[in-house]
Amino acid sequence: MSTAVLFPPASLITAEEYLHRAPSDRPSELIRGKMIAMNPPFSAHGYWCGQIHYLLNEFVLANKVGRVITNDGGVITERDPDTVRGADVAFYSFQKVPPGPLPDGYWPTPELVVEVRSSDDHWADIHKKVGEYLNAGVINVCVVDPQHRNIHVADQNTTRVLSEADMLTFPEVLPGFSVSVTRIFV
Repeated sequence: MSTAVLFPPASLITAEEYLHRAPSDRPSELIRGKMIAMNPPFSAHGYWCGQIHYLLNEFVLANKVGRVITNDGGVITERDPDTVRGADVAFYSFQKVPPGPLPDGYWPTPELVVEVRSSDDHWADIHKKVGEYLNAGVINVCVVDPQHRNIHVADQNTTRVLSEADMLTFPEVLPGFSVSVTRIFV
């Protein structure tokens, strides 16, 4: 993961400023008030994000329980100084984002965030990001690791690692959702 600062360290910005100033020509995140350039994702990264989005969205639409977003939807994880992470996939219940027109700007904290680990991602950075999501109120954070063909699912109390022999479930967030981990890694 790249850590190139896009603005001088003295000029911390807020999440709201970031919304209007983030560069459109390269991926970035706001980390403690500083705009940080991210490495462009590999094609495989987009594939894995698409896989998990499809499986979640299929369930969410059939059960009319919320919305699933993808493509680095901004999630505010810290304030003063602000941090905005680009979730690979996130689920928002209709209690958080009601049916109807989509709200402008940042949405409330999602109930579920999925991050896809790229081969150049360091586990220390991933653990930090997972902690930020959980501290911000995300109920489940899921890290899909295509290289090792497993999925790490974290909540406030535990992290479980699922292999291809397991079923991926989120009973607190999406009761009834269940998919074989093998189905994700096709």
